Amino acid sequence: MITLLDYGAGNVRSVRNAVRRLGCEIQDVTEPKDILRAEKLIFPGVGSFGSVMNKLVEKGYVEPLKQRIAADKPFLGICVALQAMFEASAESPGVPGLGVLPGTVQRFTDPRLTVPQIGWNGIRLHRQCSLFEDYRGEKLYFVHSYHARIEDVDQHWLLSTTDYGQSFVSGICRGNVAAFQFHPEKSGAPGLTILGRFLENESITVRPGSTTVAGDKTHLAKRVIACLDVRSNDRGDLVVTKGDQYDVRADGEVRNLGKPVELAQRYFEEGADEITFLNITGFRDFPLADQPMLEVLRRTSEKVFVPLTIGGGIRAFTDSDGVFHTALDVASEYFRSGADKISIGSDAVYTVEAFLASGQATGKSAIEQISAVYGAQAVVISVDPRRIYVSEPERTTHQVIATAQPGPGGERYCWYQCTVKGGREGRDIDVIQLVTVCERLGAGEILLNCIDRDGTNSGFDIELINHVKERVSIPVIASSGAGRPEHFIEVFEQTGAEAALAAGIFHRREIGIRQVKEALIERDISCR
Repeated sequence: MITLLDYGAGNVRSVRNAVRRLGCEIQDVTEPKDILRAEKLIFPGVGSFGSVMNKLVEKGYVEPLKQRIAADKPFLGICVALQAMFEASAESPGVPGLGVLPGTVQRFTDPRLTVPQIGWNGIRLHRQCSLFEDYRGEKLYFVHSYHARIEDVDQHWLLSTTDYGQSFVSGICRGNVAAFQFHPEKSGAPGLTILGRFLENESITVRPGSTTVAGDKTHLAKRVIACLDVRSNDRGDLVVTKGDQYDVRADGEVRNLGKPVELAQRYFEEGADEITFLNITGFRDFPLADQPMLEVLRRTSEKVFVPLTIGGGIRAFTDSDGVFHTALDVASEYFRSGADKISIGSDAVYTVEAFLASGQATGKSAIEQISAVYGAQAVVISVDPRRIYVSEPERTTHQVIATAQPGPGGERYCWYQCTVKGGREGRDIDVIQLVTVCERLGAGEILLNCIDRDGTNSGFDIELINHVKERVSIPVIASSGAGRPEHFIEVFEQTGAEAALAAGIFHRREIGIRQVKEALIERDISCR
C-alpha cells in the first residue's frame, strides 16, 4: 500500500495513475498521523513553494514530515517537494521550508535562458542508486523556474545533477529518503521504471564510487507536441477535428479524425513529448459542467504519462444558478482531472486590453490567479495572431516587422493582430503587447499559433516566431503550418522556439512523430 500526500494541490492524479499502472494500491493521507504510519510515502510537489508550504502548515503536516525523514522511513518527493526540503526559496520570501537541508532555493538567472525550464533533460548520477538500476541515460521531464544549488547539498545527500545554464541539483537521496526535481510520473517509460523501483524495493540502496551515468553536460531537448482540437459533433460525441482557417466542417459535418483518448494514447506511444487538448466545443459557457472534457482528461491520464495541457473556456464565469466561479476554481478542477498546464486564449486578450487601458494589474485575472497558486509553469498563453500589412511603419501604432513575404498590394511591412473567439474576431492589440504583458502577469509559456498558416502545410511563420522570441524570456511553442519533417528542422534551426506543435498532419498520418524525431536527430537537433 502506497500513501500519497495529497494536500489539495494541482495534478496529483497522474501520480495516482502511475502507481496503479505499476500494480500498487494507493491511499491518501487524511490526518497528520498517516504520514508517520505510511509504509511508503510519496510527496508530489505541485504548485509554488509558498502555496505548498502554507498548505502543509495549515494541515499540520510539517512536523510529521520532518519526523518521517529523520526516522529514515521510505519517502519520495517530486519537483517542488525536493525544493521544500531546503530552508527557504527565493520564490516565496519569508516562507520557511522543511529545513532538512541548508540553503535557499534560487531562480534561474542566466539571461540566455528561458525560464521556466520546461521539457526533457538528462541527469548525471553522482552515486549508484537502486532506483536507477535500469536507467540508461534517457531524458526525463522537468518543469521549474527555481533550483537547488549544488553547494548546499553535501556528498551524503547529492544523487544527481543536471545542466541548464549552470549545474543544479536534480536528485537527492540519503537512506530511504529521496527527492527528484524531475517528474517520474510524466517521464514516460524511463520515469515509470524509476518510480517502480521505489514501489517494489523494500529499501533504497545507494553506493559510493563511480557514477552509473557520466559524460558531458546534459541538454534540454526540443519538444514535439501533438495537439488535439476537441469538440462535440452534431450527435453530441466528442471527436478530434481539424479545419482550414478554423472551419472544422466538411460536407456539412464536423470532421471526425478520431476519439480523443485513443489518439492521445497513440501519440504517447509514438513518442510525443506532450499532448495538448484544445476544447473548441460548446461547453464553454459552463466549463465546470463540462463533464465530457473532464472525463477525457481523467481517462487520458490513466494511459498517457507525458504532460497534458488543456485549453478552451477556462475563465471566471457565473453558472445558470447564479453562482460565481473564479478562473482558479475552474483551473483547479481541470488540474485535479489530470491536466498539467492550462492554456488561456481569448481571456488573455481581454486581460491585456484591460491592463493596457488602466496601466496596472488587478491580481484577479486567470493568469495571475493560476500562476500565484500553481506557478508560472502551469499557465500557457495561446495566441492566435494574423498578419495586417502596411505600406509604411508609420501607418500603424502597432509594432511592425519588415517582411520577406509581401502583402497582396506589395506591402513590405506587417504587424500581427491578436484575435479572439477562435480567430473569428480581431482586436486592436498586437502580438508583442499581448505576450509581454502576459509574461509580466505571470504566464510561463507561449503557444504561438498563426491564422495565416493554419492548415496550409507551408511551414511555420519563422518571422512571427523570431518577432516574439526577441521580446519574451519564457518558452515559446511554434504552431500552425507544419506539413513535413523539414518544417520542424527549419523552426528549430532558424528560431529559438523550445517546442513545435502539429495536429492535422499527425491525425491524418501524413507524417508521424517518430519520423519527425528521426529527421531532427539526423540534423543533430537535441530531442528525446
